Amino acid sequence: MPKTFPGGIHVPGNKNTKNIPIRDFPAPPQVAIPLQQHIGAPAKPLVNVGDEVKLGQVIADFNGGLSCPVHASVSGTVKAIEQRQAYSGVGTTAHIVIENNFKNETSPDIKPYNGDIFKASSEEIIEIVRKAGISGMGGAAFPTYAKISSAIGKATELIVNCAECEPYITENHRLMLEQPDDIINGAKILMHATGAKHITVAVEDNKMNAVKVLEKVTENDKDISVRILKTKYPQGDERQLIYVIKGVRLPAGKLPADVGCVIFNAETCIAVNNAVKTGMPLIKSVVTVDGDAVKTPSNLRIPLGVSLGDVIDFCGGTVGDVYKIITGGPMMGAAQWDYNAVVMKNTSAILVLSDSGVVKDAPACIHCGKCVGVCPMRLMPNYLAAFSKVGDDESALSFNVMSCVECGCCTYTCPGNVPIVQYIRTEKAKINAARKAAAAKQKESEGK
Repeated sequence: MPKTFPGGIHVPGNKNTKNIPIRDFPAPPQVAIPLQQHIGAPAKPLVNVGDEVKLGQVIADFNGGLSCPVHASVSGTVKAIEQRQAYSGVGTTAHIVIENNFKNETSPDIKPYNGDIFKASSEEIIEIVRKAGISGMGGAAFPTYAKISSAIGKATELIVNCAECEPYITENHRLMLEQPDDIINGAKILMHATGAKHITVAVEDNKMNAVKVLEKVTENDKDISVRILKTKYPQGDERQLIYVIKGVRLPAGKLPADVGCVIFNAETCIAVNNAVKTGMPLIKSVVTVDGDAVKTPSNLRIPLGVSLGDVIDFCGGTVGDVYKIITGGPMMGAAQWDYNAVVMKNTSAILVLSDSGVVKDAPACIHCGKCVGVCPMRLMPNYLAAFSKVGDDESALSFNVMSCVECGCCTYTCPGNVPIVQYIRTEKAKINAARKAAAAKQKESEGK
C-alpha cells in the first residue's frame, strides 16, 4: 500500500510529456549566466569583458561563506557582465554574458576522478562537488557540498527524491527511465560521502514504469530500497518524505540530518555522478517545457543561461495569447515577465500558459477553513495570510509563519481565491530582511 502524509491535495497531474524522451538543446549563440543560482552568497566574477572562456571553466566563485561556483556553459567570449532583475522578483543579480564561438573547447581543468571514489574521503568528495558547482536541482538550490557536510555523522538514511509531485513536470520521470544507473551511482557516492547506511529511492505511484526500472537496477543492492508513495501534492517536500519514510516529523528550524536523514533530488545525483566520472561541472539542466500556449511540449537538456525565449522558439513558439510564463511548477514556481529570463541550475520546467481557467474574481476569505485542512505543516494559513496582508509581523511569527513551506496547497484550495501563499511569502521575506539588517547592525556595533 503506497504511503502518504496527512493533509495535502490532489491536483490534476497534466503529465503531458511523460512519454517524450529528453533531447539535447542545440548550441545557443549566446548565454547569460546568473551568479546567484543557489541559496547563499552570489559568486564573484573571475573573468572580465573580452576574455575568452572554455566549456566548463570556472567564471565566478566565492570563498568565505555558503555559495557555489559558476561555470561557462559554452566556449566563447565574455561580452558583458551586467545586472539584471533576479527571477525571484526581488532585487538584481549579476549575469556573465558569453557569445558562443561554437568551437566547443573544453577547459583543461575538466578531468575525471582518478581512483576509486568509494575509497575517497568525505572531504575529497565534498571538494569535488563544490568545485562542480552542484546545488539542489529540485527547487531550493541549496549547495550540495554544504548538505553533505551537514549530514556527516548524523544521517543514516539517504533519500533520493523522485516524487516529482508538481503538475506538468516530467523531467525526473524521464531521467529515471533513461539514466537510472547514473542516479543510483550518484546516490551511492553521496551515501559514501555522508556515511549513511541505507538509500531509499522515493517514487510516486503514477510512475510505475520508472519504479520497475529502478527496482531492476538495484535488485542486487541490499542497501537500497525503492519505496512507492501515494500520488499527492506536496509529497516531494522533504518534511513529508521524512514523515512517510521514517515515521517522524521534522521539527521547525531543524535540518533533515537532525532526524537522521539527508535528501537529494534525482538530477542532483546524476550531476554528482557526472562530476566524478567525467569531471564536468554542472552546466546543463533537464527542463520540461509544457503548457497549452506552447506548440511542442518537450523535455530538453539545456545549457545554463539560455533564454526562455530561445527555448520556447525551439519548441515551435507560442500558440494563441500567452497569459503567464512560469519557471518551475505551477504550485511553487515563479512567474516571469521577460523572455530574456534564463535557464538556471534549478529550473525544472518552463510552463507557457494561456488565460484559460485563470481565476479573475476579486479575492475574499469566506472563513471556510479549507486551507487549514490541507496544510501539510498543520498551520493556519487563513490567519497567516490576514496577518501578512496588514504587516502584523508579531502575530505572524506567533502563528509560526516561518514554518510555512510555501507549497501553495492553501491557495489552490481556497474558494475565495485569496493568494494566501503570496501574502505569506512576502511576509517571510520582510521578516528575513529585518533579521539580516538587525544582525548586521549588531555586528557593526560590536566592531566599534
